Amino acid sequence: MVEAMETTERPAQTIAAKPRVLTTANQKGGVGKTTTAINLGTALAAIGEDVLIVDLDPQGNASTGLGIDHKARVRTTYEVLLGDCALEDAIVPTAVPRLSIAPASLDLLGAELEIAGEQDRTHRMKRAVDDFTRRNPGRATYVLFDCPPSLNLLTVNALVAADSVLVPLQCEFFALEGLSQLLKTIDKVRVALNPALTIHGVVLTMYDGRNALSGQVVADVRAFMGDKVYETIIPRNVRVSEAPSHGKPVLLYDLKCAGSQAYLRLASEVIQRERRLRAA
Repeated sequence: MVEAMETTERPAQTIAAKPRVLTTANQKGGVGKTTTAINLGTALAAIGEDVLIVDLDPQGNASTGLGIDHKARVRTTYEVLLGDCALEDAIVPTAVPRLSIAPASLDLLGAELEIAGEQDRTHRMKRAVDDFTRRNPGRATYVLFDCPPSLNLLTVNALVAADSVLVPLQCEFFALEGLSQLLKTIDKVRVALNPALTIHGVVLTMYDGRNALSGQVVADVRAFMGDKVYETIIPRNVRVSEAPSHGKPVLLYDLKCAGSQAYLRLASEVIQRERRLRAA
């Protein structure tokens, strides 16, 4: 199955280029944020990118969804955030070629209090990623942060470290209300902490074509955000929901299902946007 995912054409990369750092963020839970981080990372790896997922959610769902047993989480992003270990020392491989992860643990629940009084509390993950890049040139072409479903210090650290934000948005009634709140937070981070931060795109998730509301949400979000909304829409798909319980991304669990094919299209769209950004 892994071999079937891989393609023979590897995207052209600048040798030892700085990885692009994307943060998947949404303060609302249940929107497909972790699912998107896992499966977008897997799809990027499947088409030839070297991907590192950084799990900053104390629940550690991205780590569990990629089959990382709790016993294998000897060092985690908690130790990285506190400065007790380097990012590369926390990284573990996954079953997907070219995809690795810095896993999370419940210790992250206390990290915010432990670093709250530190002057560099908002820039710790940025420094960790920068140090990792300097010491390991070319090891990753993409770094994907998975954040908790809240706008706390962990999420702020990921936004400060990021080049761009990828926003998963569920096709439901309150979608635009939550998006407006997140956009305000991103603006505040841009003004105060990370002037280069941009919105890479909004990905619509859990779309149900049988539900008229889903179609209305798609239309409303596209009207509000314009071309920032990806063309790819992630459908509501039972195989996507089942995959994490098996410790696999959906592309390993069922490559041919509608959810897997959508994430492969999303990965291609992300890369195309990156090429346009580099050419601009």
